[in-house]
Amino acid sequence: MRPALVLLAAAWALTASTISTQGLYDLVKRRLPSHAGNFVFTLTETNTSGAAERQNDEYAISCLNDAIAIEGNSLSALATGLRRYFTDVAHEDIYWFIGSRLDEAPSPLPRPNGMIKGKSVVPWRYYFNTVTFSYTAAFWSWSDWELELDWLALHGVNLPLAWVGFEKILLDVFLEANLTISEIMPFFSGPAFQAWNRFGNIQGSWGGELPMDWVNSQFELQKKILERMLELGMTPILPAFTGFVPRAIANVYPNASIVNGSRWEDFPSEYTNTTFLEPADPLFAHLQSRVVGKQIEYYGNITQFYTLDQYNENDPFSGGLSYLRNVTRGTWQSLKTANPAAVWVMQGWLFYSNSDFWSNERIEAYLSGIAEDSDMLILDLFSESQPQWQRTQSYYGKPWIWNQLHNYGGNMGLYGQIDNVTVNPIEALHESESLVGFGLTPEGQEGNEIIYTLLLDQAWSPVPINTTSYFRAWVRSRYGDKDCEVPEELYAAWEILRTTVYNNKNLTSNAVPKAIFELAPNITGLTNRTGHHPTTLHYPPSAVLRAWQSMYDAAKKDPELWSHPAYQHDIVDITRQVLSNEFLTRYEALLQTWTASSAANLTKLNTDDVLELLHTLNTLLATLPQFSLSPYLASARKLAPHNLPAVADFYVYDAVNQITWWGPNAEINDYASKSWAGLVGTYYFGRWEAFLGYLRTVTMGGYDDAVARQLVREAERKVLEVGLWGVGEERVREGVRGVLEQDVVPLVRELEG
Repeated sequence: MRPALVLLAAAWALTASTISTQGLYDLVKRRLPSHAGNFVFTLTETNTSGAAERQNDEYAISCLNDAIAIEGNSLSALATGLRRYFTDVAHEDIYWFIGSRLDEAPSPLPRPNGMIKGKSVVPWRYYFNTVTFSYTAAFWSWSDWELELDWLALHGVNLPLAWVGFEKILLDVFLEANLTISEIMPFFSGPAFQAWNRFGNIQGSWGGELPMDWVNSQFELQKKILERMLELGMTPILPAFTGFVPRAIANVYPNASIVNGSRWEDFPSEYTNTTFLEPADPLFAHLQSRVVGKQIEYYGNITQFYTLDQYNENDPFSGGLSYLRNVTRGTWQSLKTANPAAVWVMQGWLFYSNSDFWSNERIEAYLSGIAEDSDMLILDLFSESQPQWQRTQSYYGKPWIWNQLHNYGGNMGLYGQIDNVTVNPIEALHESESLVGFGLTPEGQEGNEIIYTLLLDQAWSPVPINTTSYFRAWVRSRYGDKDCEVPEELYAAWEILRTTVYNNKNLTSNAVPKAIFELAPNITGLTNRTGHHPTTLHYPPSAVLRAWQSMYDAAKKDPELWSHPAYQHDIVDITRQVLSNEFLTRYEALLQTWTASSAANLTKLNTDDVLELLHTLNTLLATLPQFSLSPYLASARKLAPHNLPAVADFYVYDAVNQITWWGPNAEINDYASKSWAGLVGTYYFGRWEAFLGYLRTVTMGGYDDAVARQLVREAERKVLEVGLWGVGEERVREGVRGVLEQDVVPLVRELEG
């Protein structure tokens, strides 16, 4: 057994008799009630004893009379076995956006052909990025969380982050520390920005103050989330006290050791330069004890894992090695005092994002403050593109998890690195004795679902998964009818995608690409972007066009596909990418023509093609709610009390600000942009219309960037002031097929020509 698995990988000391499989039976009742009595779950004692090491999970699927029998050494193993039965035998699955398809399984349920066994290659399967809770889940309801938690359990996740409702914990602790409500509440950020408040990047809220109702309702939601996580065999990672405190704490504790953090992303000082209580101060240990203690009081002693990030995109007060060592030592000791079983979970993002500060010498000094390696778990956050475990000698012996980040800000382009997420984690497993898990850390959970399931399934294979057969199996489960018949054109479409958009090997562009129409218009700086918000395409656009044609042809052969939710989603998503790529082509052609134009022929500059493309795209996206802005805004408004419309308006403002300006004055403009109907048809259309209108009035020599930017900003303000509404949403009634055949197919024929 690997040394790093000692203590760290220990599950709670529970016997098989104290763990109930009822949560799995309840999952079956939720997702396919007609077959609630057709499964038998049996938990063995192997991985639920009080041993000091958590071993890898195992399951076995067989038949028991008329039932499907699943045996496993943990609840997570049983849940994984349940999904394995559905994907391999019944050929159904559970998905983002379109929900569970498990109830589409044939009746009677098909029987497995012999026993099916599985064993994980790592004990932990991790999920979530701290910022996922803001980019994706900020306005989720309990029904949203129910689908998410069932998805996580069935995909074998057993170590998820659990941030929801943390403001209630901090509020109670700060009140006990003699701060007042009026001193505490202005410290918190709005619902869509709480991740960065928790990170210590920002403080406060623009557009309104976080209401008390939000704090209380999210706390109640967290209790439901944690209860369900435990029922499904997941060990939640709860927040610890980081040291970030309201500025008013200096008035209450004038002798406390407090420093101000660095300015983040050029935010005004009132919203950044957060106040940090030094871990060496006795008050830090006291507040840590209360934060951890409050959660044990409210939720029970349900976990040993605590997430704690103090320098996310902020440099420490000092780079001195002894200072860095003392920061972690004080933090670690406070955590162990609060809960002797505590394991500090930390994102390793800082070592990459602020690599100019974090030399190897400083990293080693910082990590050395935790004297017991097993008391820390590090998330190598961006392993598929920017792994840090190699340069840090596997974090100098600290246990760590190999993660795929993939998506920044919830961008929606088609993208993946199938080789990196199958070959690399298995290689790392052989090279690093302190590797204890595989995980997913997307900033936003917005698409490309197959790339995420691929890594979670890789956690159950000792050799790299064969992606050719994996993609084919995905297609069969995703679109197959009860006879598992799938048009060959669908297999062909996904094979094209597998070898092109999902197989990036040039890591100068290393994450989901952004459509340039989502960016503030300009004559420079939009194309050929690299990094983790690239606009450079790593594949020929013709590849996506061929995949689209093959997918469209599949519905000609089987028209029933038009009513299949997975097909509807995927044909819209791929069409979105086709039109996004075409926008890039038209933009570049337009600029080339404009650059060569004289004042006499500027009026002949054809900008209509560019704007018409946005209109067509908006109309298409409006056919499905998951590609529309309105459900997002409705989810924000719905969380406000019915008798407080001003609170609902604040939530909507906060939601819109995140996906547009991202800050009071567009500090991170377009970072979390979305290709959503309503946003495309108003916000993006409006500013491109203003920009292109300006191009028709000036030649290259007379272009003034400041004037262009002012026109674009005025267009943004005009839309944001009146609200974002879906242009073209009146055509939703025509459905996906109607819009595609009327508006998209003629355009595609032009592209093919």
